Amino acid sequence: MTYEPEEFSPATPPFFEDGAGDVWVPLYRHSCTFGPDVFVEKMDNMIRNPNLNSSWLFRADILHDDLEGVVSASPDLRPVVRDVKGMRCHRRLVRKLIPRNDRRDAPLDQTCSFHHEDSSDETLRSLVLYLPHASSGPELPFYHPHVRGIAHLHEWDPVRQSGSISIHFLPFEPEHLDDPKTRRPAYHLLHILHKHGHGVGYVKKVHHDIVVPQATFQDRYMQLKNKYARDLVQGWAESTDPAKHVFEDLAIASFLIGLWEDMFKGGSKFPGFVDIGCGNGLLVHVLNKEGYAGWGFDARARKSWAQYQSPVQCSPSGQSLEQRLLLPSVVPTQSDSATPELDGDLVHDGVFPQGTFIISNHADELTPWTPILAALSRCPFLMIPCCSHRLTGEKFRAPAPRDKSKSSSTFASLVDWVTRIGEDCGWLIEVEMMRIPSTRNIGLLGRTRVKDAIDIDVDAILRKYGGVDGYYDNVAKLVKAGPRSH
Repeated sequence: MTYEPEEFSPATPPFFEDGAGDVWVPLYRHSCTFGPDVFVEKMDNMIRNPNLNSSWLFRADILHDDLEGVVSASPDLRPVVRDVKGMRCHRRLVRKLIPRNDRRDAPLDQTCSFHHEDSSDETLRSLVLYLPHASSGPELPFYHPHVRGIAHLHEWDPVRQSGSISIHFLPFEPEHLDDPKTRRPAYHLLHILHKHGHGVGYVKKVHHDIVVPQATFQDRYMQLKNKYARDLVQGWAESTDPAKHVFEDLAIASFLIGLWEDMFKGGSKFPGFVDIGCGNGLLVHVLNKEGYAGWGFDARARKSWAQYQSPVQCSPSGQSLEQRLLLPSVVPTQSDSATPELDGDLVHDGVFPQGTFIISNHADELTPWTPILAALSRCPFLMIPCCSHRLTGEKFRAPAPRDKSKSSSTFASLVDWVTRIGEDCGWLIEVEMMRIPSTRNIGLLGRTRVKDAIDIDVDAILRKYGGVDGYYDNVAKLVKAGPRSH
């Protein structure tokens, strides 16, 4: 349905009567074909996900919800009570709006209340009020209209199965509504409700925050971004885009820290980590700075390593970033006559101390090896697949996913293929849609064994997934190849 709302002037009489005598000014109205139940459902979703209405916001934390029994003991967080004549309030929530950038904008507490009209006439009226906990416009952050309240009104004729939605502002001063900057958010808010109500708005295709809660991740990400982002971007030594890599690695670090806080709580000692195919080394650097001991290696050294390098006890050389080729202990070291012998100091056999957390972030040739190495060393892991390679290191297109209802794209096929390898290695694979600025944002986590490693026939797994003939020759070429983008 095309969005072409009816616009009202500030002099238009109010559509409903405020219990305190204040005037709610109607701004826009649009016809709708969805009933009261859909209206309440969509408004509840938008209250819980304010990022649908504003790109400046991360999320909303629900501090009080009298319908679900979430009641805050703090007087400052109790709902703002505002009555509407002829309508009964059946639910009040208090949410805290969390901005993406807390250095620019402060969080805001806001009461959201649901009202409906107990009436015997033919029109059913439902109303949702947004009431910021602020006494003046200057107190409100940039992302909130500078008004005392926002109202969404739904009016429905059950006989004709048609109705309307409208949006209303309660201004601090009536003349403020003459300003297009004040009216523009109202147009946008009604548009979002219009789209969602008619089923053409946001449809959740994937589920984030399965492993690490959204609030845990976002609060940590905001902290790391404020702490490191500016200096890291300004001091970027690579030829790649600093913004993409800095914010992506800060997001991955935020996820890992949240994950590790859960995995190693209760006094459990963090066992250390290793980042295989660590690229520019930034992720290792940030995790080290945050107090997590670990190291990373890659076939090619990077310019950035000089500024990220730090001493750690868990790496072979005592440094956090090393140039090494991964030649798994289960791979024969035979080569053809054209391949030079590798310097032993550049080779790692893929055997790590038990419990070491293995990170495989866009590790290309090492991606399918990740769950195998993790099983051999009995180490948990996180792999974020990117480019498709065989166990031999050669590029290839993985077979289509087992679930024929899923996409058969190259990336979807790779994800399913490495998931199968992980499952055959005895891992329970947990899937997390990572909140990172990349289309390759699927994290595959192995931290739970469903089969003991001693019962795994590694040779059979290697044969099942194409064998390893040629791996030595292919990885040896990486010594002379240019660095990968990450």
